[in-house]
Amino acid sequence: MANKKKVIVTGFEPFGEHTVNSSWVAVQELERLGLGEAVDLHVCEVPVEYQAVQSLLPSLWREHQPQLVVHVGVSGLATTVTLEQCGHNKGYKRLDNCSFCPSSQCCIENGPDYIQSVLDMDTVCKRVNDSGLGVTLSVSKDAGRYLCDYTYYSSLHLGQGRSAFIHVPPLGKPYSSQDLGRALQAAVQEMLRLLELDHEHGERCNHKHQHQHDH
Repeated sequence: MANKKKVIVTGFEPFGEHTVNSSWVAVQELERLGLGEAVDLHVCEVPVEYQAVQSLLPSLWREHQPQLVVHVGVSGLATTVTLEQCGHNKGYKRLDNCSFCPSSQCCIENGPDYIQSVLDMDTVCKRVNDSGLGVTLSVSKDAGRYLCDYTYYSSLHLGQGRSAFIHVPPLGKPYSSQDLGRALQAAVQEMLRLLELDHEHGERCNHKHQHQHDH
């Protein structure tokens, strides 16, 4: 099917006290569930390494030309599935799994301090919470200045804002892998609906504009 939407969803490998990273477990569960017939879903496990992210993300965007890239990470502080609205450029002082951190402590030299997703996470959050899924979503504007935030900012930069980041709690605190997979599925499907509406609105505006020029 040539018109399939391409979506990439990533999780992270284990790090620190997270010997099992619930983000990758949740993404594997999402892969099992799928996003419907009209979506070509590609999943990928991301190393908790700044330099690996720097080389992996551009190739993912270039190779797959996705409509949307969603990154999923674990937060030991989270008790809800948390949608992040923006990524930050500066403040990366924490060492990664290779005991490395960028000397500039930033993602992109001279880049904007933060980049917002084109998706309105409050709308996504409300729609999923209203659907009676049994998993609570919330919205945040601080993805934590570690690999999660670094990855999100990089992807927002590469994709002109067509990216999202979702923080999940550790497994069993309080949600199972199945719960997290269902929450990811519902959230990503809502994100795709929003992108579709934006696209249709843009097409209508362009058509109207073109029509005015025809006369």
